[in-house]
Amino acid sequence: MTSPPGVTRPALLADTVVLVSGGSQGVGAGVVRAAVREGAQVAFTGRRPDVGKALEAELPGTRFIEADVAQTDSALASVAETISHFGRVDALVNSAGLTSRGTLLDTTEELFDQHIAVNLRGPFFTMQAAVKDMRERAVPGSIVNIISTSELGGQPYLAPYVAAKAGLAGLTRNAAHAHRWDRIRINGLDIGWTQTEGEDLTQRAFHDAGDDWQERAGSTLPMGKLGQVDEIADFVVFLLSDRSGVVTGSIIDWDQNVFGGLD
Repeated sequence: MTSPPGVTRPALLADTVVLVSGGSQGVGAGVVRAAVREGAQVAFTGRRPDVGKALEAELPGTRFIEADVAQTDSALASVAETISHFGRVDALVNSAGLTSRGTLLDTTEELFDQHIAVNLRGPFFTMQAAVKDMRERAVPGSIVNIISTSELGGQPYLAPYVAAKAGLAGLTRNAAHAHRWDRIRINGLDIGWTQTEGEDLTQRAFHDAGDDWQERAGSTLPMGKLGQVDEIADFVVFLLSDRSGVVTGSIIDWDQNVFGGLD
């Protein structure tokens, strides 16, 4: 976020320790960069050390934690390592995600379990550990879960993904209600079709997309482009910060289509 010429403002996340799961690439990496720019100390997780270490080197003061949120012990350990390194965790962003395809009819038990593990169970236990730290210190906190507009229904080929993301939306509301008196705000962002490295791989692997798929896709959308990582990241930082006020338990549609609207 930038200020007009001659105008300064306090950094939105000054003196804040943020943990970003799935922060080594895609939306998560965008959030890491935005949070650092707004004064936060940031730990972030990922499964690829080469990618994570490169981002850590790019952003001094950050901490890469190799972790697989599909493994509960690994998810819990990522919070413990953040606390060990920075002393606490004030804010959490759950952005790790799995988008592999499957319909109701062809999804295997293994694929279904993978989606639940990454898109629901991982966030659940990462939130659990972070909230415990916040409560033990009796301080306010903020959590943002990256969900998906698909949790509202989605395409037929996203059945296990939709099931898990819909669960995450419900969990977000439940946890926000449970911990509102702890002053821990928990919100979710239902993002639409977004331009990321992972989406590029998915389009090529599952939809035979060519090199121009992003331009072609953008031309079919109202704003003429796919969602952009830096724009999402700025919004996530706002939700994490005190500037978003008392908002909690909200699942915000971050998309250019209006759900329920008909032509």
